[in-house]
Amino acid sequence: MTIDPRRIRMLKEAPADTKGRYVLYLLQQANRAYNNPALELAIEEANQRGLPVVACFGLLDGANGFPEANARHYAFLLQGLSDAARGLAKREIGFVMRKCSPARIAIDLAEEAALLVLDRGYLGIQTEWYADICKKVHTSIVQVEGDVAVPVEVASPRHEFGARTLRPKIANELEDFLSPLRSRKVKHPAQELGLTSEIDISDPDAVLASMTLDRSVGPVKRFKGGETEARRRLKAFLSGPFEHYGDNRGKPEAGAASHMSPYLHFGQISPVEIVLAARAANASREDKAAFVEEVVVRRELAMNHVFYTARYDSYEDAVPEWARQTLAERAGDARPHLYTDDQLARGETHDDGWNSAMKEMRETGYMHNHLRMYWGKKILEWSRTPEDGFDRTLRLNNRFFLDGRDPNSFTNVAWIYGLHDRPWVKRPIFGTVRYQNENSLRKINLNAYQQDVERLCALEDGSSQPVQEEEEPRLL
Repeated sequence: MTIDPRRIRMLKEAPADTKGRYVLYLLQQANRAYNNPALELAIEEANQRGLPVVACFGLLDGANGFPEANARHYAFLLQGLSDAARGLAKREIGFVMRKCSPARIAIDLAEEAALLVLDRGYLGIQTEWYADICKKVHTSIVQVEGDVAVPVEVASPRHEFGARTLRPKIANELEDFLSPLRSRKVKHPAQELGLTSEIDISDPDAVLASMTLDRSVGPVKRFKGGETEARRRLKAFLSGPFEHYGDNRGKPEAGAASHMSPYLHFGQISPVEIVLAARAANASREDKAAFVEEVVVRRELAMNHVFYTARYDSYEDAVPEWARQTLAERAGDARPHLYTDDQLARGETHDDGWNSAMKEMRETGYMHNHLRMYWGKKILEWSRTPEDGFDRTLRLNNRFFLDGRDPNSFTNVAWIYGLHDRPWVKRPIFGTVRYQNENSLRKINLNAYQQDVERLCALEDGSSQPVQEEEEPRLL
């Protein structure tokens, strides 16, 4: 029930007699009111000081918006924040939202804070915010890890070669970090502080409409943001498809995916909560092990990559030297098919299976991991140079996926070009980088998958009746 001290980092220490009206929590990576170690630590510290807790969120908008975020991403984010705000109010925690950067709101509100608590993300823009906050805030600052099961530096002090090298290191530490997190009772309600929020997040659609942002990619109906919805989906998954997860996880048509990735990306559910729930579910040891491999080992390998790679979005830095060398050697090979960015985005290629996967991604914000690999390998094959392919893959990934712009996404795109992999048989265009062709699609029931895509896309455009709210969704 306690927070492992290895999750906690003191970033700045102010004099012991520092006064304040509240303990401030910058709700940035962990956008949830429960199972949130940073929030629980803020409550503990506030109770000890006889103070209330105030959570805050800075909403980037207009020209200073979050890089590559569009209406699809913001709709999901705002739905989650609306849900979190309700949970915070229920716990008598104050919540302030403003249109500014996360660093700006934290710096401003910390002027009257006895302590500032941060959660933790691993993207470059987030580390820049943390550095700015530490430079300009004069009170004590503590940061609490709640986005991974095993903190990155605890798992490994270096960039790992791949899952096989990180897996045993994670295994050595995992049990110590899988303790349930008790919800602390707030002793001093925040209502009397008089702090006001300039954004009414109770109506996320209205907030979205008021923003200046890219609306070329719109919100989706397939996924609703928020920790309440994340837990509902997790419960549905664990009581149904999870029972055969090990056998079916590689088949898009089998309905074995958990769909937790968007919720993890936006911090709307804890990976520890997911693992504990999976362990308690009615499934075989093999199914549970396969799921933990995805939620913990594979996901935290991505965190390791972006943490130890300064320019994880750069072909030169993210792709290993052996892969760049072999791809450069085959850069002059003839490419039977070349497509523009627009043709790829519209799914106008000669490959019907690829087009269906692109349609699912474009219209619903999701694509099964098995197809993501094939999808990316084909973009490499259909691009003039590997550098061009890398950039195009990343642009499409970040534009359409709900969980784009995530450490997993940056890592998965680099994997297509050789990261966390080894040399294979030499081929045209790919050199010794792993190759995939249409035979990969023969491992799945492509016809069943394409029918599901058409059904899901019909729900998005309103030409089919949506599933009733009380029914469990069919999970792809």
